[in-house]
Amino acid sequence: NGKAQNIDDEGTVPVIVNERTLVPIRAIIEAMGGEGGWDGDTRTVTLKYNDNEIRLVIDSTMAYLNGKANELDTAPAIINERTMLPIRFVSESFGFDVDWKGETQTITITRSEAADSHEVTASSDAPAVYMTTEITPESLVAIYDALGFKPEGKVAVKMSTGESARTNYLRPELIGDLIKKVNGTIVECNTAYGGSRATTAAHWEAVKERGFDKIADVDLMDEDGSMSIPIANGKVITEDFVGAHLANYDTLISLAHFKGHAMGGFGGAIKNLSIGVASSEGKVWIHSGGTRKTGSIMGEQDPFLESMAEAASGVSDYFGDKIIYINVMNRLSVDCDCDGNPHEPEMGDIGILASYDPVALDQACVDLVYAERDNGAQALINRIESRNGIHTLEHAAEIGYGSREYKLVSIDS
Repeated sequence: NGKAQNIDDEGTVPVIVNERTLVPIRAIIEAMGGEGGWDGDTRTVTLKYNDNEIRLVIDSTMAYLNGKANELDTAPAIINERTMLPIRFVSESFGFDVDWKGETQTITITRSEAADSHEVTASSDAPAVYMTTEITPESLVAIYDALGFKPEGKVAVKMSTGESARTNYLRPELIGDLIKKVNGTIVECNTAYGGSRATTAAHWEAVKERGFDKIADVDLMDEDGSMSIPIANGKVITEDFVGAHLANYDTLISLAHFKGHAMGGFGGAIKNLSIGVASSEGKVWIHSGGTRKTGSIMGEQDPFLESMAEAASGVSDYFGDKIIYINVMNRLSVDCDCDGNPHEPEMGDIGILASYDPVALDQACVDLVYAERDNGAQALINRIESRNGIHTLEHAAEIGYGSREYKLVSIDS
């Protein structure tokens, strides 16, 4: 505001690296009314302004704005023992306007209307993600009703039956009313890694043990093998192998438990439609990045994540406009429901979300986890980042499967 002051007490000046201006950001952020933090163990800078948060790691070109990954042209760096960050990305992410005058090498940062709002807003045509903080049978039906969806024909409700009674799968008492409302059939497929659901006979025992057969019809879709469906925009895989019984359904409701995952980082709608709908051989196909249909599920990480996004897009395309997506954010363990002995959650429940866009839905769930960083979510965040989990959403958006922008709409009165 026209008043001269030093950037810091050390006389540090901005530097230009790869045509990007880096500055010691703390004083500038504090002048804006925000705050900055530093974690020396992970070399991570955390900046907060209003309800927005940026995290940057020294020497990494990946920055996270409210949990969403962004690729930087130039990585933050430590220069002369000072932490230097890209001023344009930080300022514009917080809603400020940045103007560069090359002839005088001057940067002007001004407050915009967006900076005075409490969140970075999505474009007006961004898909809606509906949310309730209540997790009850009634609120699950309410979030479904909020979508205004009209199922047709035979309705499949895809969910996980859980690896053991200790697993955090969605309990029958929570989901029963919704499944009855839509006259749905619970659908699942066998696993590819052994365990209690690797064979049809064992899987049926698990279904009965969990009590799913008492609330609805159940269909193990690969009981009679697989069928292939095409993937229109696949770059890693161009077909998906799903349970053959999928052909018997006209409408699909993805009812996923959002949580961590040992291999994917997190599991939500995209995992539910890809790994979940895939037959046993289809699971190997996705995990291996389309290199095999038998043997180990281990493969290269990014091709696996990309194959998940592509396989899910194939299932969504198969059902066209007769598919919706619901994620329940309770029992938020770092481990998936395919883990028979998962870690106890370190964070609290968040709510139920629903959308017509599975990418927007999963992105919203990830963002809500990041928003709880100071309330026990760090373990789940670490799981997501250690597996490069955000790349699934990046690739899904890249192939046109959905949008990472969204409008979060509360249905709570």
